[in-house]
Amino acid sequence: MNGSPEHPDAPAAPSTRSSAGPSPAVPTTPSPAPSAAPPAAPADPPSMQGAAPRLHRKSPFLAGVLSLMPGIGQVYVGYYKLGFIHIAVFATIIALLASPSFSALSPALGIFLGFFVIYTIVDACRRATLYNLALDGVRGIDLPDMNGLPPKLQGSVGGGVALIVVGVLLLSNTLFGFSLDWLESWWPLGLVGLGAWLVVKARQERRDADPPAGGGES
Repeated sequence: MNGSPEHPDAPAAPSTRSSAGPSPAVPTTPSPAPSAAPPAAPADPPSMQGAAPRLHRKSPFLAGVLSLMPGIGQVYVGYYKLGFIHIAVFATIIALLASPSFSALSPALGIFLGFFVIYTIVDACRRATLYNLALDGVRGIDLPDMNGLPPKLQGSVGGGVALIVVGVLLLSNTLFGFSLDWLESWWPLGLVGLGAWLVVKARQERRDADPPAGGGES
């Protein structure tokens, strides 16, 4: 009968199409504000950045005792390059004291050797103390290079000239029999030259540090 349903009393199925007009907006729950990030851990001091993990403290007393053989205390702390340099200097002084050609310089070399041994002891104790302060986080203290590489030679005009002069003197004595007795009277001239070089270097550094007068005025 005119396309009507057989059961008129049955409830009609809900329409899947939306009614006229815009659908009411669904209230959205505001997302919670992001929680504050936890405070960052304090950065390690510059001296500790890149350092090998689990570094152990050094004993200043042991470093000083080992420096009775100059250079060993520095090697114990980790300053390998400086330690090898001290060992080379110590061995050179002993060789010069044992050489008859430098018997005239024995008093000066003996005094220098005594001061050098005391210096290496004090230096090793000081470096061990600074090493421990660096481990405690004190800023501005650099730890030694712990990569274990052998020391590298660096250029030095003064050191090169000194080695050349000493080598020429020794060669002239061993090959040509040139007497070195004159060193007994003239060796203080080396101290004069060293002092003059230190004065000139200090004046040059002071000149470089002081700005020129009126340099910034127009």
